[in-house]
Amino acid sequence: MSHEFDIRTSVALPATPEQVWQAVATPEGQAAWFMAVPAEPGADPSTAPGVEVWEPPHRLLVRPTPTMATEFLIDAADGGTAVLRFVHSGVMDVPDAPEGWGDEFDAMTRAGWDQYFATLQAYLTHFPGRAATYGEAEASGGSGGEVWERIRDTLGRPDAPGGTATIDLGGRTVTGEIDYVTGKFLGLRTDRALIRFHERSAIGMPVAVSHHDYAGAAPEALSEAWRVWLSAPVTAG
Repeated sequence: MSHEFDIRTSVALPATPEQVWQAVATPEGQAAWFMAVPAEPGADPSTAPGVEVWEPPHRLLVRPTPTMATEFLIDAADGGTAVLRFVHSGVMDVPDAPEGWGDEFDAMTRAGWDQYFATLQAYLTHFPGRAATYGEAEASGGSGGEVWERIRDTLGRPDAPGGTATIDLGGRTVTGEIDYVTGKFLGLRTDRALIRFHERSAIGMPVAVSHHDYAGAAPEALSEAWRVWLSAPVTAG
Protein backbone atom coordinates (compact mmCIF):
# COMPACT_ATOMS: atom_id res chain seq x y z
CA MET A 1 0.00 0.00 0.00
CA SER A 2 1.31 3.44 -0.93
CA HIS A 3 0.92 6.56 1.17
CA GLU A 4 1.72 10.05 -0.07
CA PHE A 5 2.66 12.48 2.69
CA ASP A 6 3.45 16.18 2.91
CA ILE A 7 4.45 17.39 6.38
CA ARG A 8 5.05 21.12 6.80
CA THR A 9 5.99 23.25 9.76
CA SER A 10 7.72 26.50 10.60
CA VAL A 11 9.66 27.64 13.64
CA ALA A 12 11.05 30.99 14.79
CA LEU A 13 14.69 30.71 15.82
CA PRO A 14 16.89 33.04 17.90
CA ALA A 15 19.70 33.10 15.36
CA THR A 16 20.65 34.64 12.03
CA PRO A 17 19.98 32.76 8.78
CA GLU A 18 23.71 32.02 8.57
CA GLN A 19 23.69 30.44 12.03
CA VAL A 20 20.59 28.40 11.25
CA TRP A 21 22.17 27.24 7.99
CA GLN A 22 25.26 26.06 9.85
CA ALA A 23 23.02 24.07 12.20
CA VAL A 24 20.84 22.37 9.58
CA ALA A 25 23.21 21.99 6.62
CA THR A 26 26.51 20.75 8.09
CA PRO A 27 27.40 17.52 9.91
CA GLU A 28 28.86 19.52 12.81
CA GLY A 29 25.67 21.53 13.16
CA GLN A 30 23.36 18.53 12.87
CA ALA A 31 25.13 16.74 15.72
CA ALA A 32 24.11 19.63 17.98
CA TRP A 33 20.34 19.05 17.68
CA PHE A 34 19.53 16.22 15.25
CA MET A 35 21.93 13.29 15.08
CA ALA A 36 25.44 12.41 14.01
CA VAL A 37 25.67 12.29 10.22
CA PRO A 38 28.60 10.25 8.83
CA ALA A 39 30.99 12.40 6.83
CA GLU A 40 34.65 12.36 5.91
CA PRO A 41 36.68 15.02 7.76
CA GLY A 42 36.88 18.13 5.63
CA ALA A 43 34.32 16.86 3.11
CA ASP A 44 32.18 19.43 1.30
CA PRO A 45 28.61 18.98 2.66
CA SER A 46 27.15 20.43 -0.54
CA THR A 47 28.29 17.27 -2.35
CA ALA A 48 26.87 14.84 0.21
CA PRO A 49 24.63 12.07 -1.16
CA GLY A 50 21.09 13.24 -1.83
CA VAL A 51 21.76 16.99 -1.83
CA GLU A 52 19.82 18.49 -4.76
CA VAL A 53 19.64 22.18 -3.85
CA TRP A 54 22.35 24.01 -1.89
CA GLU A 55 21.70 27.74 -1.65
CA PRO A 56 23.26 29.06 1.57
CA PRO A 57 21.93 30.43 3.78
CA HIS A 58 18.36 30.13 2.50
CA ARG A 59 17.47 26.80 0.89
CA LEU A 60 18.55 23.19 1.31
CA LEU A 61 16.80 20.30 -0.44
CA VAL A 62 17.89 16.74 0.29
CA ARG A 63 16.45 13.64 -1.36
CA PRO A 64 17.65 10.66 0.72
CA THR A 65 15.66 8.25 -1.47
CA PRO A 66 14.07 8.63 -4.92
CA THR A 67 10.61 8.92 -3.32
CA MET A 68 11.33 11.16 -0.32
CA ALA A 69 12.64 14.70 0.22
CA THR A 70 13.31 17.15 3.04
CA GLU A 71 13.52 20.88 2.39
CA PHE A 72 14.74 23.66 4.69
CA LEU A 73 13.80 27.25 3.81
CA ILE A 74 15.39 29.95 5.98
CA ASP A 75 14.25 33.59 6.02
CA ALA A 76 15.63 36.52 7.97
CA ALA A 77 13.36 38.02 10.63
CA ASP A 78 13.48 41.04 12.93
CA GLY A 79 16.23 41.53 15.46
CA GLY A 80 18.80 39.23 13.90
CA THR A 81 16.54 36.18 14.10
CA ALA A 82 15.23 33.78 11.48
CA VAL A 83 12.23 31.69 10.53
CA LEU A 84 12.78 28.13 9.36
CA ARG A 85 10.12 26.61 7.12
CA PHE A 86 10.39 22.86 6.68
CA VAL A 87 8.81 20.36 4.30
CA HIS A 88 9.10 16.57 4.49
CA SER A 89 7.31 14.95 1.58
CA GLY A 90 7.24 11.77 -0.43
CA VAL A 91 5.63 8.40 -0.91
CA MET A 92 5.91 5.44 1.45
CA ASP A 93 5.25 1.92 0.20
CA VAL A 94 4.39 -0.60 2.92
CA PRO A 95 3.09 -3.97 1.70
CA ASP A 96 0.17 -5.35 3.70
CA ALA A 97 -0.07 -2.19 5.79
CA PRO A 98 -3.10 -2.10 8.13
CA GLU A 99 -5.96 0.30 7.59
CA GLY A 100 -5.14 3.79 8.81
CA TRP A 101 -1.39 3.30 8.96
CA GLY A 102 -0.82 6.38 6.80
CA ASP A 103 -2.45 8.71 9.32
CA GLU A 104 -0.41 7.10 12.10
CA PHE A 105 2.78 7.53 10.06
CA ASP A 106 2.02 11.22 9.51
CA ALA A 107 1.32 11.82 13.21
CA MET A 108 4.46 10.04 14.41
CA THR A 109 6.67 11.71 11.81
CA ARG A 110 5.31 15.16 12.64
CA ALA A 111 5.82 14.55 16.38
CA GLY A 112 9.40 13.52 15.70
CA TRP A 113 10.17 16.67 13.73
CA ASP A 114 8.45 18.82 16.38
CA GLN A 115 10.84 17.37 18.95
CA TYR A 116 13.88 17.92 16.73
CA PHE A 117 12.99 21.55 16.07
CA ALA A 118 12.33 22.19 19.77
CA THR A 119 15.82 20.82 20.36
CA LEU A 120 17.18 23.11 17.62
CA GLN A 121 15.53 26.08 19.37
CA ALA A 122 17.06 25.04 22.68
CA TYR A 123 20.50 24.62 21.11
CA LEU A 124 20.44 28.04 19.45
CA THR A 125 19.12 29.65 22.65
CA HIS A 126 21.38 28.06 25.26
CA PHE A 127 24.44 26.70 23.38
CA PRO A 128 24.75 28.78 20.19
CA GLY A 129 27.79 28.01 18.09
CA ARG A 130 29.14 25.37 20.44
CA ALA A 131 30.42 22.13 18.93
CA ALA A 132 28.62 19.00 20.05
CA THR A 133 29.36 15.34 20.44
CA TYR A 134 26.44 12.98 20.02
CA GLY A 135 25.67 9.75 21.83
CA GLU A 136 22.63 7.50 21.61
CA ALA A 137 21.40 4.22 23.04
CA GLU A 138 18.40 1.90 23.01
CA ALA A 139 16.87 0.03 25.91
CA SER A 140 17.24 -3.73 26.05
CA GLY A 141 15.19 -6.14 28.12
CA GLY A 142 11.69 -5.61 29.45
CA SER A 143 8.79 -4.18 27.50
CA GLY A 144 8.99 -0.71 26.02
CA GLY A 145 6.12 0.40 28.23
CA GLU A 146 7.88 -0.74 31.40
CA VAL A 147 11.11 1.02 30.46
CA TRP A 148 9.27 4.23 29.58
CA GLU A 149 7.40 4.23 32.89
CA ARG A 150 10.67 3.76 34.78
CA ILE A 151 12.13 6.75 32.92
CA ARG A 152 9.08 8.84 33.75
CA ASP A 153 9.46 7.84 37.40
CA THR A 154 13.13 8.79 37.31
CA LEU A 155 12.29 12.24 35.95
CA GLY A 156 9.46 12.77 38.43
CA ARG A 157 6.61 11.92 36.03
CA PRO A 158 6.42 15.41 34.51
CA ASP A 159 3.30 16.51 32.66
CA ALA A 160 4.76 19.84 31.50
CA PRO A 161 8.18 21.47 31.14
CA GLY A 162 9.70 22.83 34.32
CA GLY A 163 11.23 21.36 37.42
CA THR A 164 14.52 19.53 37.67
CA ALA A 165 15.74 15.96 37.72
CA THR A 166 19.00 14.31 38.70
CA ILE A 167 20.41 11.15 37.15
CA ASP A 168 23.43 9.08 38.14
CA LEU A 169 24.97 8.35 34.74
CA GLY A 170 27.86 5.97 35.15
CA GLY A 171 28.98 7.57 38.39
CA ARG A 172 28.54 11.12 37.09
CA THR A 173 25.69 13.24 38.44
CA VAL A 174 23.59 14.78 35.68
CA THR A 175 21.18 17.48 36.85
CA GLY A 176 19.02 19.55 34.55
CA GLU A 177 15.72 21.21 33.81
CA ILE A 178 12.94 19.24 32.18
CA ASP A 179 12.43 21.29 29.02
CA TYR A 180 10.31 19.12 26.71
CA VAL A 181 7.33 16.91 27.53
CA THR A 182 4.91 15.05 25.25
CA GLY A 183 3.35 11.62 25.38
CA LYS A 184 6.29 10.11 23.50
CA PHE A 185 9.21 12.44 24.30
CA LEU A 186 10.91 13.78 27.42
CA GLY A 187 13.73 16.32 27.36
CA LEU A 188 16.33 17.34 29.93
CA ARG A 189 18.60 20.40 29.55
CA THR A 190 21.74 20.59 31.69
CA ASP A 191 24.45 23.24 31.78
CA ARG A 192 26.36 21.29 29.14
CA ALA A 193 23.91 19.09 27.24
CA LEU A 194 20.50 18.44 25.73
CA ILE A 195 19.14 14.95 26.45
CA ARG A 196 16.07 13.45 24.78
CA PHE A 197 14.14 10.26 25.64
CA HIS A 198 11.83 8.70 23.03
CA GLU A 199 9.12 6.08 23.55
CA ARG A 200 8.88 4.14 20.25
CA SER A 201 6.62 1.15 20.90
CA ALA A 202 4.14 2.33 18.25
CA ILE A 203 6.74 1.58 15.56
CA GLY A 204 7.92 -1.64 17.19
CA MET A 205 11.20 -0.20 18.47
CA PRO A 206 12.66 0.09 21.99
CA VAL A 207 12.89 3.24 24.06
CA ALA A 208 15.85 5.37 23.00
CA VAL A 209 17.89 8.26 24.36
CA SER A 210 19.94 10.83 22.47
CA HIS A 211 22.53 13.06 24.13
CA HIS A 212 23.96 16.24 22.58
CA ASP A 213 26.97 17.19 24.71
CA TYR A 214 28.59 20.63 24.32
CA ALA A 215 31.57 20.07 26.62
CA GLY A 216 33.60 17.52 24.69
CA ALA A 217 32.38 14.18 26.04
CA ALA A 218 33.46 11.12 24.05
CA PRO A 219 30.46 9.89 22.01
CA GLU A 220 31.28 6.20 22.53
CA ALA A 221 31.44 6.68 26.30
CA LEU A 222 28.16 8.59 26.28
CA SER A 223 26.40 5.86 24.33
CA GLU A 224 27.70 3.10 26.60
CA ALA A 225 26.77 4.99 29.77
CA TRP A 226 23.22 5.44 28.52
CA ARG A 227 22.95 1.82 27.40
CA VAL A 228 23.78 0.72 30.93
CA TRP A 229 21.47 3.32 32.48
CA LEU A 230 18.53 2.35 30.31
CA SER A 231 18.84 -1.26 31.42
CA ALA A 232 18.05 -0.22 35.01
CA PRO A 233 17.10 3.46 35.48
CA VAL A 234 17.59 4.77 38.99
CA THR A 235 15.28 7.03 40.95
CA ALA A 236 15.82 10.74 40.49
CA GLY A 237 17.28 12.67 43.36
